[in-house]
Amino acid sequence: MQHLRLARRHDEQAVKRSRPRIGITATTGGSTSSNSRRYADAVAAAGGEPVWLEPADVLRAQDPGSVLAGLDALLLSGGEDIDPRHYGETILPDAGVKIDAPRDTAELLIARAALAAEMPILGICRGIQTLNVAAGGSLHQDLTLLGLAPDAHVQDKGTPAWKPAHPVAVKRGSQVASQLGGPAAEVNSFHHQAVKDVAPGFVVTARAPDGIIETIEHPARPFVMGVQWHPERMVDHHAGQRKLFQALVAAARKRR
Repeated sequence: MQHLRLARRHDEQAVKRSRPRIGITATTGGSTSSNSRRYADAVAAAGGEPVWLEPADVLRAQDPGSVLAGLDALLLSGGEDIDPRHYGETILPDAGVKIDAPRDTAELLIARAALAAEMPILGICRGIQTLNVAAGGSLHQDLTLLGLAPDAHVQDKGTPAWKPAHPVAVKRGSQVASQLGGPAAEVNSFHHQAVKDVAPGFVVTARAPDGIIETIEHPARPFVMGVQWHPERMVDHHAGQRKLFQALVAAARKRR
């Protein structure tokens, strides 16, 4: 019986080691929040091993590449706004920008290191914005400054987070089209900023009806994608959203 327990434990450890390790960024202390747990749960359900990367984890390392050394892919999660100085602007009046400075510094370092290492990357909400800025793009600081209604891309707090808020038109032949299942999808929405100038090397592969960029991809990389919505909040109700995490884990497994 003891030998059987040891064998089972060995098998469980072997399975765990075989799972690609996916680094997930978070604000300080954010890895313990229920919202952050959704990212980890989605990664684990897709066959990956979640590894939390809070700002201090990255900033204490002399080389951000050393943080990535034990990882197979990177997930840039949602959160507060990126300081506009990182894309050459100052905060505009009435933009409502909320800054998390340590997180900005840490995530831009780790995102650029991951891009340089050609690591699979999935950016979600703030994460698509981080990915775009890290690669040389810019953001709309507040969508109301474009004349959009304040609630155009922010769901009502009484609406379940998994419910779609608007459709997106998806570029045929893109990676996101293959995951979502075609040229159209329904997504949730929780943001007041969005990609403005797309970073060099990236292409837009989905837009909302009002023209706001919803996904960007790097076509020269096996899997580098940012989505403006929150698929981790939709995975239990929409199969296509699960496939985004499955694609990230599959790309991580191939890279090992």
